[in-house]
Amino acid sequence: MHWTHLTTLLLLLPAALTQARDYAYSDAHLHYVDFFQETAGMDKLLKSMADNCIEHVMISGIPVAKKWHEDEPKRPRYYAGDDADAYWYSATDVIVAAAVNKLTPEQRQHFHPFLAGFNPNDKNSAAHIQRMLDLNPGLWQGIGEVFTRHDDLTALTSGDTPRANNEAMTRIYHLAAENDLPVMLHSNITSKRERNPLYLAEIEEPLRNHPHTRFIWAHAGTSAEIHRHQVQLDFLLPTLARMLEAYPNLYVDLSWSVLTPYLLDDKGKPRPEWLALVQRFPERFMLGSDVVGRFNKLGRELRSFEPFLDALPPEVAHKVARDNFLAILPRTVAR
Repeated sequence: MHWTHLTTLLLLLPAALTQARDYAYSDAHLHYVDFFQETAGMDKLLKSMADNCIEHVMISGIPVAKKWHEDEPKRPRYYAGDDADAYWYSATDVIVAAAVNKLTPEQRQHFHPFLAGFNPNDKNSAAHIQRMLDLNPGLWQGIGEVFTRHDDLTALTSGDTPRANNEAMTRIYHLAAENDLPVMLHSNITSKRERNPLYLAEIEEPLRNHPHTRFIWAHAGTSAEIHRHQVQLDFLLPTLARMLEAYPNLYVDLSWSVLTPYLLDDKGKPRPEWLALVQRFPERFMLGSDVVGRFNKLGRELRSFEPFLDALPPEVAHKVARDNFLAILPRTVAR
C-alpha cells in the first residue's frame, strides 16, 4: 500500500472510532405543566418525542402554583419573576391523569406518571397519595418530583420549609415501598453560599432509614442558582461516590444543572472523573430534560448529553440514556 494512502487511513481511523452513536432516550424528569399549571399540550409532547427518539418519559405536574398577586400589574413568567407566594396545588395530578388517560393504549405505554401534588410538610399527604392511587388504579408509577430544599422557591412557598427527612415524608416513603413506587426528590445538598454539604443529612437520613424505597436524587442535589453563586461544589463528586457505595437504593437524575459545570468542562469536553463515576455505577444514573410545560426544546436538552454519552462504553451509555430509568419503575410495569 502506498504510504500516502496508509497515512490517510490512519488519520481517518480515530474519527471513525469516535463517530457519534444513535441513542434512544428515556426522559426521567419531565413536567407536563408549568408553574401556572399551563401546558403546550400532549400533541406537541408526542411530536417532540417522535422527532427526537424519546421512547419513554416520566411525566409529572408541578406541585406548586405561582400566585399572581393583586398588587402586580403583570403576571410573572416564572416562579422567581416577583416576590408573590407559591402554594401547594394538588390539582396538578388531575391535569396529568386526564392527559395520560386520553392517550391510546399503545401511546400510554411510553408514559410513566409520577404523583407530585401534595404538601411534603403535611402528615395527611400519605393518605392523600393513597386516595389518588385508588382513584386511578395502575396509573401512577412513581412519586415526585417532591420539592424540599429548592433554592428561592423554598422561601417563596407558603408555609414551613419542607425537608426530605421530616415525619410527613417518612410516611410517604413507607407508602412508596409498600406500592413499589420510586420517589424523586429535589433536595439541595447545600445553600447558595455555604461551601459545604449543609443539607446532606436531610436526604441521607431517608436513604439509610428506608432501604426498601428507591430514591431518585433530582439534579444530584445541585441547581443553577447554586452554580450562579458558587460555580462548582468541590465536594459533590466524592460525596456522590460515597453515597452510591453506601446506599444501593440511591439513583441520580443527571438533568441539565449537572451537565455543566460537572459532566462537561468549559470547552464542552467530558470530565474523566465523572466518566469514571458513571462507569463505576453504570445502572444508577439517568437523564432528565426537566422541561416545564413546553416541549420545543425537549430533544435539544437530551442531546446535549451526547458528548458525555459518547465518551462512555456503548453499553453504559445506552443504559444511562434509556434503560436505567425503566429499570427502577414498579415491577408490574412492562419493561
